[in-house]
Formats: sequence, structure tokens, C-alpha cells
Amino acid sequence: MLITEILSRNARVYGNDVALVERDPARNLRREITWKEFDTQANQVANALISRGIRKGDKVIHLMMNCLEWLPIYFGILRTGAWAVPLNFRFSSDDIRVSAEISEAKAMIFGEEFIERLDLVRSISDKTVSTYIFAGPEEKRPDYAESYHDFSVSAGVEEPGIELDISDSAALYFTSGTTGSPKAVHLTHRNLEFSCYVENRHHNQTHEDNFLCIPPLYHTGAKMHWFGSFIVGAKAVILKGTKPEYILEAVSEEKATIVWLLVPWAHDILIAMENKDICLDDYELDQWRLMHIGAQPVPPSLIRKWKNVFPHHEYDTNYGLTESTGPGCVHLGIENTHKIGAIGVPGFDWECMIFDLESLAEKILKPVSREAVGELGTRGPGVMKEYYKNPEATEAALLDGWLLTGDIGRMDEDGFIWLVDRRKDIIITGGENIFPVEIEDFLMNHEKIQDVGVIGVPDERLGEIAAAVIKVKPSRTLTEEEVITYCESFPRYKKPRRIIFDDVPRNPTGKIEKTKLRKKYGGGASVILRS
Repeated sequence: MLITEILSRNARVYGNDVALVERDPARNLRREITWKEFDTQANQVANALISRGIRKGDKVIHLMMNCLEWLPIYFGILRTGAWAVPLNFRFSSDDIRVSAEISEAKAMIFGEEFIERLDLVRSISDKTVSTYIFAGPEEKRPDYAESYHDFSVSAGVEEPGIELDISDSAALYFTSGTTGSPKAVHLTHRNLEFSCYVENRHHNQTHEDNFLCIPPLYHTGAKMHWFGSFIVGAKAVILKGTKPEYILEAVSEEKATIVWLLVPWAHDILIAMENKDICLDDYELDQWRLMHIGAQPVPPSLIRKWKNVFPHHEYDTNYGLTESTGPGCVHLGIENTHKIGAIGVPGFDWECMIFDLESLAEKILKPVSREAVGELGTRGPGVMKEYYKNPEATEAALLDGWLLTGDIGRMDEDGFIWLVDRRKDIIITGGENIFPVEIEDFLMNHEKIQDVGVIGVPDERLGEIAAAVIKVKPSRTLTEEEVITYCESFPRYKKPRRIIFDDVPRNPTGKIEKTKLRKKYGGGASVILRS
């Protein structure tokens, strides 16, 4: 069933039930819509776009912060038969321009946060976009854009009747770019539909569940986790803000049962409790049944601490890529908490294999033995169609139906996959391979450390050495000597040889932005050698 048809079904069956809630604690704002209102708004967006000349196969850029209108706009674009092109809200003017040119977008729906960036885009290049719709306050509307309210409210409320097939193209999602320039991932309606079933199969959502959505909706992670609730017509809450008190208030007041957190937010909640900035007794949390994490490696120490505080919580970690239509190609499984640290087993209807690195260089898929390290490959209905207009990257990522993830991992004797690191992040020091995630996990066990990012920096003698960028917990102090002492039990060649105290930059989906760290600390500073 197409996801646009799932929305129609929800409107028929659960029409008067609340579908979406928006909470903006900083502005003391709360809004909600029912499934019927959601469906109607999507139809209005679709009909309005069609009246502006948007046809099946066209592309429409969706550039907005999380809000109540985000998902109705997304579904409205899909109902025209056009491709939805959600963009990262951190994209620069140049990123937006390049994305518009690659996609050849004919229309753009955008929020007030992007006016200055779009002004610059339009002054440099405006080759394809002919229709701009502004979803923001009328007094801030640029003269080149239509008002979203006027654009949609006057349009028809019936479904536009565009014939769609499950094999049709549906969306372009630009990758986060943490390891290079963003690429346009081409997804079909089949990809989107499949992600609904995967997420629901993994986390057993029912109509009575309530999903608290905090990460940005432009990313496949947040939206595809919501898909598991969407397919059963369950309620969801879009929370704007990540402070621990905002999250716990939303869980308590909205009676959320499922929360997907990023690693930094889970850390912040535990630290706020440790510092007595929040007290769990102030909130009603008994209905909260599942906390799951994805988008980045999860320190096992974090989950052990979490389970000590919330022993009744089911826990899962989910691995995926934009190229696999978001999370789920690998997942730990709520029944496998004895394997915390692993990313898990192949997800529902997915296959996974660890392939030999040297053979892959020759375009040969050669599985390695259990416990051996290689590149993780995955195969299933969620694999992207291609990198749009990028045949070289497509050829490098897709081989005989397998998606090569770029992640280095191993499969243990029980069939669980353990992520070692990104292939591009491996540090080669004196001929030895060092995986930064190993060092990060080790240091995250230190009681004074809040976050860690490890990168390779040039060294004349060894080629590269490991540098650890450490963010210390609030109200704590930590010295280089303390870190050196703590690492004494670590294998000598794996010890970080440079210690830096600084913030660890992460993108909106929680991944460490190692490109920024390399640019900032790639060389030139003194090196502290470890014995």
C-alpha cells in the first residue's frame, strides 16, 4: 500500500483521532491536527501544486524546520506524483543552490529561517525553481514567494487522483555529508512503504502508542521511525527543543510511549539527573515503554546507565543509512539487551554480510568468516534506486544488489553485527589500523567525560596518530594527565596520542562531524606522545 494510501485509510478509520501534536516549549505553544485534517491539508497542498504546473516526475524542494505543517506538505508533494526533496536545515546557500540544480526542482516550499540563504541563492543562480511558497509569518514573506496559507487554503480538499505505482520514484534525500559532499539518494514509493513495515515489525507499535519525535523530519531516521506509528494510525508528538526538561515534560504531559533519542540527548538527561537539575518524581513516565537510539554508534556505558535509571524500559538500537531508506536494515532487537554494544542482526526482510575489503577493491563480493573484519553490506527492498545523476558513486555503492555501507564491522558467532568504524575514518598509525569508535567507547566510560570524537592527525614518524577531542561534563574538571592515566590499560598502539579539550560537533542526527574536527585540528599543534 502506498504511504499516500495509508494516510487516506487513517483518515477514514481514525478521522477524529489526533494524528500530530506540535510542542514548542520555548514559545509555550501547542497545536494539533486530526487524521482527517492531516489528509485534507495534504490534498490542498497537492491540488495547489498541480494548479501551479507541478506534474508527475517533477521535483519539489521542502525546506522547513520541524512543525505541524511539515508532514502534510510532504504527503501533498507525493500525491502530485512529484518527488519530494527535503533539505537539511543546516545547508548553506551554496548547498541549497547545488541541491536545486541537481534535482532540477520546479518549486520550493520554505520557512522563515531560510529567507537570507534563499535571497543569496536567487541572486547567484535560479535556473529551475519557478514557484516559491513561503510557510511563515505574512509580514516576513519575500516578494518573490506566495503565502502558504493563501496557496493551500483556496485549493480543493479532494484527492487529486494522480495514478501512482509502487515502483514510481518518490523522493530525493541528500546525505548528511559527514564524509564528503552530500549525494542525492533516489528513493521509490516501494522503499517508503517497506520502511513502514520494518519499523512496525521491530517495535510493535499499536494504535494506542504515542511516538515522541524530536530529530529533524528532513532526515530519513526521524520520519521512518514515525512510519511504524503512522501505519497503525497512532498519535505522534513533534517536539521543538532538546532540553532534558522539555523531553520529560512532553513524555509526561502527552503520555508518550515511544521515544527515539540521539546519544547526546540521552547523555544530557542522565547528566541533568546526576546534577539534580531534574527529578523524575516530577513527571508521569510509567507509560513510557521503549527508548531506542540510532544514527550513530552508541556507547554501551550509556545504555547500562540508562537501564539502571529506567529498568522497565525496552531498549533497541537501530542501524541504517539514507541509502537504505533510513533505520532498520540492522537492529539489536528489544529481546537482545544482553548484546548491547552490537548494532544487531539483519532487520525484517533484510540480508546482511561482511565482505572482504581487498576483494571489494576488485569488485568481488567475498564474505569473510565469523569474527573477521570487513565492510558491511546489506540487501533488501529498502535499498535505494541510485545516487541521482551520480553513476560513479552508484557503481561504488551498489554491487549485485548489495548496498555497500562504507562501515567496517564484524559478525560474531551468534550472528550479531558489531560496528567497528567508518572505512574512511580508519587511522593507520605505524602500519597498524586503529578504529576511532573503539577509543571513543573506551573513553566514554570515564565518569567526567560527556562526549568524545577521535580523528587521525598527521605525524612525520607514524604517518597518523589518534587525537581525542574530549568534551568534559558540566561542573567537572579533567586534565590531560588524568586521561593518560585512564588509558594505561588500553593497548599501547590504540592510545590517543593527542588530547584536546573542546566541544564535539554533531550534525542534527547526532553523528560526529569529523570533517570539521579534521579541518580544525588536522595539524600544526603540539603532540603529546604516550608511552
